[in-house]
Amino acid sequence: MITLYDKETGKALGEITEAQLQFLIDQLEEESLADTDYYVNRATVFFLKERGADDDLVNKLYKMLGDRDEMEVRWDSGG
Repeated sequence: MITLYDKETGKALGEITEAQLQFLIDQLEEESLADTDYYVNRATVFFLKERGADDDLVNKLYKMLGDRDEMEVRWDSGG
């Protein structure tokens, strides 16, 4: 499993699968090959849903945003 963190606070936000991470990597822009963070807002989640993100990933991302409009998330595979 992949753990997602709030980049600003370092707080763990939840876990996603390897397949869900690969979907994010395929759909979102990375600044470099070593990039492990993404800017996420409500429009990004909607975009991902339209591109075929599974319901579990979409729900997790909306939950992570909570009442915020945007955030940066960092992922860690723990290995």
